[in-house]
Amino acid sequence: MPSSSSVLVVGATGATGRHVVHQLLQQGRPVKVIVRSEERMMSLLQEIDESYDDSTKKVSEKDYQTLLTVKEASLLDLTEQELSEQVQDSMAVVQCLGHTMNFQGLFGHPRRLVTDAAIHLTKALMAASLADNEPKKFILMGSDGVSNPIPGKDNDRSLSERIVLFLLRYLLPPHADNEGAASYLVEELGDTTAQQLEWTIIRPTNLINGPVTDYQLFDKPTGGLFGDSVVRRSNVAKAMVDMLVKDDLWAKYRFELPVVYDPEEVAESGKESEL
Repeated sequence: MPSSSSVLVVGATGATGRHVVHQLLQQGRPVKVIVRSEERMMSLLQEIDESYDDSTKKVSEKDYQTLLTVKEASLLDLTEQELSEQVQDSMAVVQCLGHTMNFQGLFGHPRRLVTDAAIHLTKALMAASLADNEPKKFILMGSDGVSNPIPGKDNDRSLSERIVLFLLRYLLPPHADNEGAASYLVEELGDTTAQQLEWTIIRPTNLINGPVTDYQLFDKPTGGLFGDSVVRRSNVAKAMVDMLVKDDLWAKYRFELPVVYDPEEVAESGKESEL
């Protein structure tokens, strides 16, 4: 991806999305975000900067002013024209949207937040691709609790895991929403859109906070659903940013659903990374 190409990040004030924005800005790349509050966005980015020691590259006030473009809005409230304007000069979109972990977020509306956002964004990207004759990239943040919809791509779940996932699917709308978004990309789009749109779904294992270090990627989950593997949110962001800027990594995982782990956890379980 050319350094001058902008990246649109949605879910940018989320626990992972804020790190995606910050790491892109660290690299001097133009970033656009759609958030409800610009003030909150800036506060979260400054918190990341303040958590770094003096040896870590921080984002300057000038970088925020020249590289970051903020649109205050709710994504699903944007008209088709407004969304088109947001993606028209972007080479990629990173979607880190998730449901708020409270009663309204779990059981209220919109219940198809992740799926509907993915549909609207990919359609807007494909239209933009036709206009400028360049393929676009779309990265969706999922979870290792969402199986690859293609049979045989993931290892078979245990009976207890299948029971838990069945209950989650029908009792907690956000899980069904995440599955729906994955099914849309895998089953409805597939690789048929390659001339206009390429996509990948990053599936983190159990998320924790912590400073950015490194990560390891696998084609499918390497342990059980109830394992103790973890990954820092900042490392998930690093995996996403690397996907955008490293052509060989993107070529390996486009149209795939890689799972991301912290390296320490992978090493402890005796697994060998594919990255």
